[in-house]
Amino acid sequence: MCRPGRTPFTPVLSASTLALSALVTAQPASTPAAEAARIKIDIDRTIGEVDPLLFGNFAEHLGRMIYGGIYEENTPLSDADGFRTDVLQAVRDLNVTILRWPGGNFCSGYNWKDGIGPKETRPARLELAWNDIETNRFGTDEFLRYAAAVRAEPYVCVNLGLGSIDDARHWVEYANGRQNTFWANERRKNGRAEPWNVTYWALGNEIDGPWQLGHKSAEEYAKFALEAAKAMRAVDPSIKLIASGSSNYGADWIGWNRTVLQTLRNHVDYIAIHTYINNRDNDLERYLGGWTETVERYIDTTAAQIREVRAGPNPRPIYIAYDEWNVWYRTGNAEKLEEIYNFEDALAMGMFFNAFFRHADVVKMANLAQLVNVIAPIMTNKEGMFLQTIYFPLVEFTKQRKNVSLDVWVQAPTYRIRNRPGEVKYLDVSATYNAATSELFVNVLNRSRDKDIAARLESQAGWWGREVSVWELNHPDLKATHTFGDDRKVRPVTRTVQADVHDDSFAYTFPAHSLTILRARLSPDRQVGGAGLDLTAARHAQAR
Repeated sequence: MCRPGRTPFTPVLSASTLALSALVTAQPASTPAAEAARIKIDIDRTIGEVDPLLFGNFAEHLGRMIYGGIYEENTPLSDADGFRTDVLQAVRDLNVTILRWPGGNFCSGYNWKDGIGPKETRPARLELAWNDIETNRFGTDEFLRYAAAVRAEPYVCVNLGLGSIDDARHWVEYANGRQNTFWANERRKNGRAEPWNVTYWALGNEIDGPWQLGHKSAEEYAKFALEAAKAMRAVDPSIKLIASGSSNYGADWIGWNRTVLQTLRNHVDYIAIHTYINNRDNDLERYLGGWTETVERYIDTTAAQIREVRAGPNPRPIYIAYDEWNVWYRTGNAEKLEEIYNFEDALAMGMFFNAFFRHADVVKMANLAQLVNVIAPIMTNKEGMFLQTIYFPLVEFTKQRKNVSLDVWVQAPTYRIRNRPGEVKYLDVSATYNAATSELFVNVLNRSRDKDIAARLESQAGWWGREVSVWELNHPDLKATHTFGDDRKVRPVTRTVQADVHDDSFAYTFPAHSLTILRARLSPDRQVGGAGLDLTAARHAQAR
């Protein structure tokens, strides 16, 4: 992970394909007049499958992420393996699908061989990425047991900073080797007879960053990573490899990615990109609107470069792994990155997932950074833990994995971001469809600080079922936070309402500064309208 402030804030008009028109819906007298919008959905306009690996996370040896986070030996809160059981359950409830480890910057100085074998013989080392001491009591086998315990796919990042190609291939042999070889036998000696079968391996982390141990030029990294990839695949041809894309957006990040992709195009399965966002301007609409454009520009540019290199002979499928993303700007190394998130940061989780879903054809992995204590949705102390505001949207979006993402047409009121050209829609929308259950999910982030947005949702390919499930995250205080013993302030509200369907559409009002997920079935039965309740009226009636 990069140092704070490395990612510039450069929002401009999004290259969205969504069109504009107008609709007026009356509001109750007790609320401000709502602006108007339309959301038009066609289940034949598909983008791609929402890959389960979009709901990943990241565990780096940094601060209290590992020690005192997921792992704390000899305490009543931990099991026989040293895993915090309260955290273990919270991680399971988070439905993490893939867990990246051990870094991050940490991996560029990490010798994995220090972290295997009897714990009492493992050496303590200076940890130079985050100026700490690494005890090595949590190593490869501990991580892989933890990933299995939380039912997550393990994802290992090898050291291509100060490490060697031999280190990388031996690590694959230790984890996956089946034959009677030295490193496979070392794993057996350490208590694991069967291979761990680790599929996902990163070829280093942020090697373009001057902050990285073993920093290299694009040409140096690409040549080194190519030889490492060949050696690792020689040990296990079934593994999938992730190239280190650029995270140094103040430099020639496009040139870096182009060189890496051209060199590794026949050997890697993903290219990694990272983004940390911020609200230093204390401007909600700029925060949620400007950063959407930035994230999508990074995705669109990298996707175009992938298409370019795949134009050659025998193209290998390559996807984007957004394997570090989050809000991060309040804390640095002095605070060990123990960021406290507020309500507006929870809204930003919806911003990221909407962007990932709208690019579901190319973004096939994403890993929130990180899991516990360090810029994380879960915080612990010696007595217990609490859930940060960002935890709850992370849980809810996982319910859409394996759905098909849809290309949604949106008309909505717009606004201008100070010192930026163009306009941004107040409604940020994605949608997914589960053909097996005929369920449609519509994910709507209202970026307005103070405007409710009345929208008409129109189905182009079927009729709405009468029942619509609503998941809504909203709070009057944008800066509301959680802490130990007080983590229920910013919680989602769920309800089921009856749709008043006419002409294959219904009305719904999205409150100001809110994240809403509507879930409905498309029914072949036309007898769905008439007697139903208007969703706007139902929402306001429940609020009263």
